[in-house]
Amino acid sequence: MKNQTMITRVLLMSLSDNQNTIYVLFIVFLLIYLMTFLTNFLIILLVVTCAHLHTPMYFFLGNLAFLDMSYSSVTAPRLLFDLITQDWFISLPDCIAQMFFVIYFGSSEVFLLSSMSYDRYLAICHPLHYSQVMSWDTCNHLVSLVWSSALLAPIIYTLCLRRLTFCGPNFIHNFFCDLPQLFQISCTNTSINVLVLLTVGCVQGIVASVTTFYPYFRIFITVHKIRTSDGKHKAFSTCTSHLTVVFIFYTAVTFIYFVPNTSDLSTLNQVLTVIYALITPLLNPLIYSLRSKDLKAALQKAIHIHVMMPDYSRRGCT
Repeated sequence: MKNQTMITRVLLMSLSDNQNTIYVLFIVFLLIYLMTFLTNFLIILLVVTCAHLHTPMYFFLGNLAFLDMSYSSVTAPRLLFDLITQDWFISLPDCIAQMFFVIYFGSSEVFLLSSMSYDRYLAICHPLHYSQVMSWDTCNHLVSLVWSSALLAPIIYTLCLRRLTFCGPNFIHNFFCDLPQLFQISCTNTSINVLVLLTVGCVQGIVASVTTFYPYFRIFITVHKIRTSDGKHKAFSTCTSHLTVVFIFYTAVTFIYFVPNTSDLSTLNQVLTVIYALITPLLNPLIYSLRSKDLKAALQKAIHIHVMMPDYSRRGCT
């Protein structure tokens, strides 16, 4: 049997070989990350401090903002460090750890979007029973289920990686570590791992898709029965932001994980990966903040209280 050298480091894909382009990318990605962190943090702050935002919809939105902050923080700081140092190597344990959290936060967002769909379904289709069904106990149970159930996939994938031997090549075609790229640097048969990936991914995808899109199917039926156009617009406008976020998220996931990563599409794959990992966490808070009158009103009141009337800043955003 041929001797195999075990690798301890992984070489990530550089986004550019041009030094001037690298500086431009660093500045652009730094601004994107800072905007992502600050906008999501602002939403969390408003949801926590503003009493009129203490509703199930904004409770879920605050969790989504925390997820976007976390997901972006798993990939962006490492990318910025690699751009400025031009050292694209990452240790194998760090690579696996990054993969774990990428999958965990991605899975959490899938299930959280399902919970938000259920919330909109109750609000539109069963408004009289909404406050009773979507109680704070229900919200806390749903969010606890989201964060705990999302652990299943990354734990299974990480445990399955223990049976693999990594001996190179140590180069992966991505600027962060993900499961398919780790399979490519293994010198062990990965057929079992691929089967586990497909099984767990399909089950999770089917469950999340059904629980996300079926409530909207029921919402469309309910809205269609409303006779007045103003009533239809008012009913559907409450879930337009969530539908937009769902569309962007599932479109990005589909292109990243289901479009073949070929040499002919390498540039397209790089662009889509950047959009999925860096742009999407920034778009979510912007979509909600631009479409939500309550959030904009809360922000204006917070600015007025803390900037225009600093003596009353301790009263909060009530």
